[in-house]
Amino acid sequence: MYGVELMIIIVATVAQALAGNGQAVSTWGVITFWRVILGVGIGGDYPLSSVITAEFATTSRRGAMMAAVFAMQGLGQVSAGIVALIATAAFQNSIRADPANLDYVWRIVIGVGAIPGFMALYYRLTIPETPRYTMDVEQKIEKGARDASAFIERGAAAGDYTDNIAVARVEGVATRVLFGAAYSWFALDIAWYGLGLNNSIILNNIGFSGGSDAYTAMFNNAVGNIIITLLGSVPGYWISVFTIEKMGRKTIQIMGFTMLTILFIILGFGYHAILAKSQAAFIVLYTFAQIFFNWGPNTTTFIVPGEVFPTRYRSTAHGICAASGKLGAIVSQVAFGLLKDIGGSNAWIDHLLEIFAFFMLTGIFSSLLIPETKGKSLEELSAEMDEIYAGSNHTAAVDPM
Repeated sequence: MYGVELMIIIVATVAQALAGNGQAVSTWGVITFWRVILGVGIGGDYPLSSVITAEFATTSRRGAMMAAVFAMQGLGQVSAGIVALIATAAFQNSIRADPANLDYVWRIVIGVGAIPGFMALYYRLTIPETPRYTMDVEQKIEKGARDASAFIERGAAAGDYTDNIAVARVEGVATRVLFGAAYSWFALDIAWYGLGLNNSIILNNIGFSGGSDAYTAMFNNAVGNIIITLLGSVPGYWISVFTIEKMGRKTIQIMGFTMLTILFIILGFGYHAILAKSQAAFIVLYTFAQIFFNWGPNTTTFIVPGEVFPTRYRSTAHGICAASGKLGAIVSQVAFGLLKDIGGSNAWIDHLLEIFAFFMLTGIFSSLLIPETKGKSLEELSAEMDEIYAGSNHTAAVDPM
């Protein structure tokens, strides 16, 4: 399966870039169709990327590896902004002559997004199945042991794959943990996508967007997105990579939700006063919010579901959590569109930020439902070792990682 979802993403991305009008369907209709297909691919990529990284990683470096995988989003965001900037500048004269020529720009930006996918496809398709999946789901104990031995002999990262394994009675997937992980992702994405999908509005209000014509507006928007991403998102991602094994996932998640609650309270209740007095102060606060999104729940909600559930449920449970997040994104986007113009154009933005603060507060409490996974093997976390070996007469040469 790992690799198939990437092929779906590539096909859907290229198809969007090539979408056109027809008598039976409009460009927007075609794009909407392929966006749904893209969502299917991304919906498979999230859990598979998390789970396969977790199951191949050593206990001592698992969190950092998973955080590093997720941090590539930050580089992707910067790259997208740079491509948009270059494409907009390349068509400057055409856009100034006729804003309809922006059609070339968005197609290029979307189409270029397929290139990294093509580059990664071979490696996706050739990654072997994890020994944990082979042993637990396929019930091929000896083959899983051989695969684990081969993986280690090929130069796996130094570290203990077997220490601290707690053999306990399997009690199934804990509803409490699943709810805690899923709701935390839901609450996060209310604010994350509420801001991210409407970033141009915020950028315009702080002077990073807008302009006298279509070209200037698009160029400034691209510059603003790059600056905010470089100042906030990218540092947040990589701070998580370097601190997650020291601080722990749960600590970082609660810290992130707490700081976001405080920042959104300040940004929401002080929105007009701060902008009137100092746009620079608003930019600083907004940048800190981006840092604590990523040095916080945006990273940990991706990591924790890939660690806490048994192998046979791990991808499914992670998919449920990711889907909960995207449900939050839908709720946020619909609500943002309906509420932002109450009382005038963008007049309700401050209250939306206050609502985001409320959901960040609820995220603190849902985070209390998840266990700390730092320094624990996947077997200890999921308490699945006796299920794997119960009734088996086989003695594995190498314990699962």
